[in-house]
Amino acid sequence: MTDAPAPGTPTDGRHAPARLTSERGDPPHRADEATTLLTFLDFHRRTLLLKTEGLDAAHLRQALPPSTLTLGGLMKHLAMVEDSWFGVVWHDRPHVEPWASADWDADRDWDFTSAADDSPEQLRALWDEAVARSQRTVDDALAAGGLDQVSARRHSATGEPVSLRWVLVHMVEEYARHNGHADLLREAVDGSTGE
Repeated sequence: MTDAPAPGTPTDGRHAPARLTSERGDPPHRADEATTLLTFLDFHRRTLLLKTEGLDAAHLRQALPPSTLTLGGLMKHLAMVEDSWFGVVWHDRPHVEPWASADWDADRDWDFTSAADDSPEQLRALWDEAVARSQRTVDDALAAGGLDQVSARRHSATGEPVSLRWVLVHMVEEYARHNGHADLLREAVDGSTGE
């Protein structure tokens, strides 16, 4: 292990370029809070790319019964999560496409299930665009006042706005959880194991 951030991750607390690669390094062991949160989120974003890298549409659609989760579904879901927290909650903006026109009443798991209709390139582009929007939001929020900045929209469960710190920790949690699923799904697809 090293104290070096993931390749391509700036050391000044700002985000890596919008189009991430699956090349990863360990987050730094000694850094300020913002850098620590951002590099852990970057690490987990890159882990998702590692787990989906090189797979065709059939592999991205393959589930591991009895679960219906797929790697493509995870990628689309995490794109939606990026847009939801950094767009809808943070800025109090309406959902962007494809989330805005999805029939969530008919299928509350639409982000997961509709991924079967998308090509690997479409899924990657959707995720890349969502991450790029998120990165811009975080950069702007950090420049405007740091981790204590609060969301424009209130959290649906508590009725309180959430801090940027909370959103970043939640995003690390969300990716870490789903990357655990991705580990199992990728192994079932082609036997690949590891972080």
